[in-house]
Amino acid sequence: MGKIHSMESFGTVDGPGVRFVVFFEGCPMRCLYCHNPDTWHLEDGQEMSAEEILSRMERNRPFYRTGGITATGGEPMLQMDFLTELFAGAKERGIHTCLDTSGIMFPGRGGTSEERERLKKVDRMLSVTDLVMLDIKHMDAAEHRKLTGQDNEKILAFARYLDEKQIPVWIRHVVVPGITFRREELEALGRFLATLSNVEKLEVLPYHSMGKVKYDNLGMDYALKDTPQLTKAEAKSAETIILEAMQRAKNV
Repeated sequence: MGKIHSMESFGTVDGPGVRFVVFFEGCPMRCLYCHNPDTWHLEDGQEMSAEEILSRMERNRPFYRTGGITATGGEPMLQMDFLTELFAGAKERGIHTCLDTSGIMFPGRGGTSEERERLKKVDRMLSVTDLVMLDIKHMDAAEHRKLTGQDNEKILAFARYLDEKQIPVWIRHVVVPGITFRREELEALGRFLATLSNVEKLEVLPYHSMGKVKYDNLGMDYALKDTPQLTKAEAKSAETIILEAMQRAKNV
């Protein structure tokens, strides 16, 4: 059984085509701009079986011919065993699987028996995953901790591991004024992406404050309440900086 926050039947921004989107409960990150703070606590989720979720998806199966199922959250990799079960069931039905993740739960490649077992679980999950949408929050380790409450070491290691395994990846990067909307940060991301051969797409997402209402409803303070939203033109400028840095790095 998995802990699920909610499901969306006709997602259009969570992978290719029309998607059945499953929002997993629980996340160890505390991103300042998170628009789903109601998915942070694992114990708040509704218990559901993989079969129950897939049966709901099957009701509208014709709509997903060019799409599939996307696991997002929250952080789906926090429930690794259930995520694997869900995706395995989807693959048995011929459904495209997409994982939207921060990568924070990647165990690394340490030498302890526990880490090796956790890595085996990652491999089992990836064996039934068609696409990973990896959210890279910030390239600078110290700034990443300020932004999310977590280090970025495991996240970048997961990106390299996906490249090694040749799992197709879409990179997502939220651009926030005063935090990630900085040339040095964007160029650092571009240089890192240039080292990966499996990146199929880059999605630069402009910061917005639409999630603030959830914080108000939950009685929580929204840390970025005074941060202006990023314009589409600024987002396009950020994307250009990243792509140009990637190209320069590849040409060296």
